[in-house]
Amino acid sequence: MRDEFAAESTTLHRHNSMSSESEFIALADRVLEAIAAALDAADADVDWTLNDGVLTIDCSSGGKLIVNRHVPSRELWVAAKSGGFHFRGQPGVWRDTRDGTELGAALVRLLQAQGGVAIELPPLPAI
Repeated sequence: MRDEFAAESTTLHRHNSMSSESEFIALADRVLEAIAAALDAADADVDWTLNDGVLTIDCSSGGKLIVNRHVPSRELWVAAKSGGFHFRGQPGVWRDTRDGTELGAALVRLLQAQGGVAIELPPLPAI
């Protein structure tokens, strides 16, 4: 019982260390807006929609790639044909929780692989 409490306490501390819920939502929305603006600037052959914290990128024949905020874990999640990825904010960068890849680099790779979309992303807002 004591170990369960310690694990739960550590998890709560980690999630709360990023920011309040409203601060996380504002930061995540800035990230999603920056990605959408980069798609527009690249004149990429994709359609996208941003609605309530969910950025859906339609790569035509390559299918969809979805980037969304996940408020309970304070993470940004990416769903692609190749799998699902979770990115946690660290000072100055969003990192994949499994392999440490930076969010922008992962999106560039996924968009190229999935839809043949070449894009450059600016540094994305992070904590």
